[in-house]
Amino acid sequence: MQKLSALTLRETIACGKIYTMKSWERYWKYILSALGILVLVLLIMDFNSRMAELRRLTAEKEVVGAQATQLVKTNLYLETQIAYATSDRAAEEWARVNQHMQRQGDNPVAPMSPPNSTPVPTSTPVVTPRVVDNWDLWMELFLDEKSP
Repeated sequence: MQKLSALTLRETIACGKIYTMKSWERYWKYILSALGILVLVLLIMDFNSRMAELRRLTAEKEVVGAQATQLVKTNLYLETQIAYATSDRAAEEWARVNQHMQRQGDNPVAPMSPPNSTPVPTSTPVVTPRVVDNWDLWMELFLDEKSP
């Protein structure tokens, strides 16, 4: 290797053609710090996106859980309705109420009015319309007060 004089060494350093060990020793801490900060920022961004995903999935889980609970309740209600509809009690109730059927041994009773009685007519109330002046209508509209 050829020896460089102090003058040529300064010129080559000033031009940036040759790098000595001292320049790398001076900047390696800064380079590692910058890389560390970059990695830390990337990790924080990843953590933030994962937390947002967790919040979204938790909300979705609550909605799906509520829907599942509602479906279970609906299923239980429908099973109860099916069990009642297929029972003998439901068939008997339908026959008695809707078809006016009776069982053997039943004594049907039909209410009758007493002899020589006249039915009492029911009166219907007559509605009289209230005449409202325009002035009263505007007062009620703007002031929420009814005039006497």
